[in-house]
Formats: sequence, C-alpha cells, structure tokens
Amino acid sequence: MNKTPRRSILKKLLASVAGISGFGLAAKANGLESSEKEAFNITNYQDVPLFSGSTKHGNLIFVAGKGAHFDGDIKAHTEHVLKELETELTKAGSSMQKVLKVNVYLADLNDYKAMNEVYKGKFGSKPPVRTTVATYGGVPGDSLVEMDCIAYV
Repeated sequence: MNKTPRRSILKKLLASVAGISGFGLAAKANGLESSEKEAFNITNYQDVPLFSGSTKHGNLIFVAGKGAHFDGDIKAHTEHVLKELETELTKAGSSMQKVLKVNVYLADLNDYKAMNEVYKGKFGSKPPVRTTVATYGGVPGDSLVEMDCIAYV
C-alpha cells in the first residue's frame, strides 16, 4: 500500500527536477545565463562604487535617472534630460526608438504640459510606456525634471 504514495512523490520530484532543468536550458538558449552585467559611467563615493549611469544585461539597458542641474525652465531641463538619456543609450548600443519604459519625475506637477511639449516625438512613432509623478520635496540637485528608462539593444 505504501508503494503508490512513494511513486507519486517520486514522480512529482522527478517532474520538478525536469522542469528546473528545462528552465536552465531555456535560459542558456536565450544567452541569459552566460551574459554578464555591464556597468557604464560608475559614480564612486569615498572610493566605493555607488551607482552606474546605466547597466546592460543581455539585450536590455537600464539608464539611471538623468537631471538638469543648471538654471533654466522646464523646457530647457526636459531637452537636456532627453539628450542625456540619448547619450547613455547610444553608448550602450541602443537608441531612443528602442526605449520600452520611461519614468518621469517632476519637481512641480504644473510643469506637466510644458514637459510634454518637449517630450513628444522624441521616441519615434511607437513611444514607450511612461509613468509621470510629481515628487515630494523636489528632484535631487534642483532639477525641474528627472527621467530614467529601460530599452533594448
């Protein structure tokens, strides 16, 4: 009588191992297992790496938040930030047209319309998904806007 539950448990265990092995093979086939994270424009704090301007893994590039740290209005800041994103994307072998997701952080929600006037069309005819929020207390470094993004290569 005990053979049936043991066989059932053994079958489930073998099925689990096969499933895990199958996942590993799929990861290898996609090149995910062997690829290593690349980091660009690393900022150090007290000689210890703090964060990267962008990181790349497989065919994805993650660009850190870019701000505009100079006197100017929201349009000038937005234009600057978009150029900074484009520079990081180009360094990593991507482009604005390959951006999948953008996060926009505004120091003041009243700048939403003016930011959009500059933002529109910058990502081609198939724009990325976007989240826009107004920050409590402002964007670090007194920028009126900060943006980060995820793209593919």
